[in-house]
Amino acid sequence: MKSETSNEELFILQRMIEGDENAFKYFFDTYYEDLCNFVNSYLRDEALSEDVVQDIFIYLWEKRDSLPENCSIKSYLYTASKNKSLNHLRDTKNKNRIIDELLIRTQTNSEENADLSIEFEELMKVIYQAVEGLPAQCKTIFRLSREKGLTNKEIADELGISIKTVENQMTIAIKKLKDFLQPYHDLIFILFLSAIFF
Repeated sequence: MKSETSNEELFILQRMIEGDENAFKYFFDTYYEDLCNFVNSYLRDEALSEDVVQDIFIYLWEKRDSLPENCSIKSYLYTASKNKSLNHLRDTKNKNRIIDELLIRTQTNSEENADLSIEFEELMKVIYQAVEGLPAQCKTIFRLSREKGLTNKEIADELGISIKTVENQMTIAIKKLKDFLQPYHDLIFILFLSAIFF
């Protein structure tokens, strides 16, 4: 049975490498929930864990051409999830240190505060434009997640749709927003330092 399952997944992997979206959806549906629980064991934040796993699946799809044909998708996903979780914990620790240093500087320099306020206003306009450009269902789901802090299950219950639909729409929304906001990467980082992004 184990060999048959392995052979089946290798076949589906080949289909995904060739660009079959249904093959990708098979892996998403098979591993998404377990990966969210796995990442959450590190991050202790359900919504953040869902974001991390969605990013991993986006990366998997974008880099599918570089996957070896005999790749174990399960091992690949769990290794990527562990690495991304540990990187996030490390980056959060570093960002918190930088934020503390930034706040000390800006508290004693009104000119820096004014510059940061202007950059914040500019970026919020860009973010608003990016969110407004999402498809209607994507936009609604994204706002419920980010502005109200609802989990995927809570969003699904409120909108009367399946959790899988919410997960798929969030993955689409994150991909579109990341593409739209790529030119503003430096400005977004400044806002992260101020602990006010989203």
